[in-house]
Order: sequence, then C-alpha cells, then structure tokens
Amino acid sequence: MEYQSDSKLIHKGDIFIALKGQHFDGHQFIEDAINNGASLIIGEEKVHLPTVKYKKVRSTFRYMTKIIGKENNKLTKDFKIIGITGTKGKTTTAMIVYQFLRNLNVNAAYIGTLGVYYQEIHYELNNTTPDIIHLNKIFRELKQNNTTHIVMEVSSHALSQNRIKGLYFETAAFTNFSQDHLDYHQTMDNYFKAKLKILKHLDGNIIINSDDVSSKKIIHKTKNYFSIGKHGNLQIIDYKLYQTHSLVTFEYHYDTYTVSIPYVGKHNIYNYIMAIAILIDLDFDILDLINKTNSLKPIKGRNELIKSEHGYIVIDYAHSPASVEQTLQTYNELKKARIVTIIGCGGNRDKTKRPIMGKIAVDNSDYVIFTSDNPRDENPHQILKDITEKLETNNYEIIEDRKKAIKKGVKLLKKNDYLLILGKGHENYQIIHNTKYHFDDKEEVLKYLT
Repeated sequence: MEYQSDSKLIHKGDIFIALKGQHFDGHQFIEDAINNGASLIIGEEKVHLPTVKYKKVRSTFRYMTKIIGKENNKLTKDFKIIGITGTKGKTTTAMIVYQFLRNLNVNAAYIGTLGVYYQEIHYELNNTTPDIIHLNKIFRELKQNNTTHIVMEVSSHALSQNRIKGLYFETAAFTNFSQDHLDYHQTMDNYFKAKLKILKHLDGNIIINSDDVSSKKIIHKTKNYFSIGKHGNLQIIDYKLYQTHSLVTFEYHYDTYTVSIPYVGKHNIYNYIMAIAILIDLDFDILDLINKTNSLKPIKGRNELIKSEHGYIVIDYAHSPASVEQTLQTYNELKKARIVTIIGCGGNRDKTKRPIMGKIAVDNSDYVIFTSDNPRDENPHQILKDITEKLETNNYEIIEDRKKAIKKGVKLLKKNDYLLILGKGHENYQIIHNTKYHFDDKEEVLKYLT
C-alpha cells in the first residue's frame, strides 16, 4: 500500500491524495483512482463515495507533506545526504561530488536534473527535485540497495513547496544567486528567501561562494559555513582555461595544489572547488580527492564539445541571463575565430529575462540565431519577439524551427569558429502545449555533420 497523488499510478490498495495544483485538481481524478484500485481517498471537498473510504482534511497538500515527511525522516536517518542549491552550477557540482564518491568506492546516489544515478542504474525525473511522494519511493529504493551517501540538487520550487520536509543534510552548498524563476517566485527577494530555507534542513555546515554577493546574506543567517573563492577557506589562487579542460591552483590549510580538471570555464572551476569543499567538510582527505580528479568525466549537456572538420560545437544547458553570459564569456576567452550562438527562451516562464538574454547573446557573439526552446502554451513567435524587439544590432536572425536553426548554425561554421547551442543541454525533448516531442540538440548536430 502506497500513497499516490497521480491516479494513473494507483495500484490495488493504494491511497489516493487529491491535491489541488496550479493546472489540475486531483478531485477530478478520484473516479479514475477508484477504478485503478484505490482503497482510501483523501480530499479537501465534501465527497460521498459509496464503495471506497473517504477522509476529508483541511489541506491535502499539508496532510501529504506531514505524513510523508515523517516517513522520509525515518527512512533517511542512516543516509548522509548532501543538499546543493543555488541558481547555477547545481547539476555540475552535484555530479562531480557523486563521481568522486563513486571513485572512492562509496555506495552513493545522485538525485537531480539528470535523473537518478546509483550503482549501474540510471533513470530520468520530471523535476530537479521530485515531489515528496516520489522522493519517498527513491529513498526506499536506495535503502534496499545499501546506499550510504545521497547527493541531491535542491531547487527553489522544492524548498518553497516543502518537497524535502523531513530531510536533514549532513552538509549543504549554496553555489550562487542570480535572476531565474521569477515566473514562480515573482520577486528576487522571494526567490532568495526560498533558497535560504535550505538552512532549516541543515545539520552541519553550508558551503558558500564568497565571491558571490549572496554569501554576505547567508553569513548573516548562520555561523555554520565554510567558504570557497578568492578569499575563502578554500582559496582559488589562479586558473587557466583551455579548449577541453581548465587548470586551477588553490590553497587549503596553507598548502597549495594545482590540478587539471576536465571542465571548461571559470564557472566550472568554482563548481569543482565547491565539490572539493563539500567532500572536505565530510572528512574526505584532500589528497585522495586530488588523486581522483583525473578520473572525473565530462557531464552531459554541460559545455559538451563536438569537434567538426570546420569548427567546434558546444551544447550547454545555460538558460538564465547569468549562465548565458558566463558561457559566452568563457568561449570569448578561448576563441580564435567567430562565435555563433543559437538560443531561445522557454514559454510560461519568466518573461522579464527574455530581452536581457537577447542583449547578452548579441553583445557576446559574432552572430546569433534566435530560435524556439520549449514554447509550452505560448506562441513561439511572441517569445522571439519579446527576446529581440529591443535589440539595436543586426548581427542576428530568427529561425523559429529549432531543427532548421541548428542546421543553419552548422552550415555557418568556418575554420576555428565556435557554434554554441544553448538552453537545452541534456534535454531530449521540446515541450509544445502539454506534449513532449523528442528533440535532442546533439542528435541534430551529428545528423548535419554526417
């Protein structure tokens, strides 16, 4: 017997919780839940069900988080859970930590944007941080497989919606803070307050980036922190960027280390150092981490490089103003010829960032192709208009069809050019209205290269 909030997932004997969400009301699916075998329905409305028990509560959401939160708290007591939040860098930092743990023979798991990873198992998720019921199932699965450490990306949505109720982190990290998700949080202040809720789930230290403006606000909220950055406890001394890797020199406890990492860009140096700090805070030896660095692998859809006979193609998930600017600045440092960028903005998301991202793209690229990126319920033409209508340059064109945009971008490549395809990274779909259609930037690129 399990709790379910999706009537399609009900099996005989399960309990269905009728949640009221932004787009759907679970009460409309009570009949489906019963037909699928639900033994008990929990709802907020007065409902008469002659064949199945019904329990009316004031808030099904609060009921669910309270019940499942208690269960998750018991389930996870023996885990060492690492929570990673922040606007950018969550996935890369979390995956670096996960790789380190695996390479150090720790039975670890990863939960985040790229799905769930443990042992030789991998499957995808719908959200960066799953809902509390889905997390409960994952934790039970991991417990059965004797997992000891869990690395979790913790989104602002998850924090504001109590998806991690009952969880406590052995250590946590706050990578950085910049504009994103204002379609949901409305203001930057609300967004930051949501992020800060991770402190309520913290048993140990929070790792902060002292070079990010948000770090000062975090320090005012807690004394339990460990800092990285130019003036951090783990201090970045110098770095050099190369096409396929970066060289970073850092200091810890008056000892200096220089290491080559398989990630490109200043932002990825911070992600790597953040991962090192997390593991040091968990009492792993720094020399073991240095020695295992050469075993780290590139991360899917993050500065993923494809070489062609003409130039270089990079597929990256950058989809916020700050992340797009960082990525473009990285390749401006590396470029020997032109930078051509393909980029769009998602529908039903923060509209205020569209003109900002448009300007960043044209200011930091030799040429830009603006295209569609998960338009959802919005008109793609209107999204592209929002991005471009205030631009005062002419170094761009609009190709709404992403497939055609990528084909054109590959065709434009000349010797030593970089083609940056931004926004979707690891995603293998386009969302149009409420339907996901298979679409993979990397697949399209390889198709046109061959």
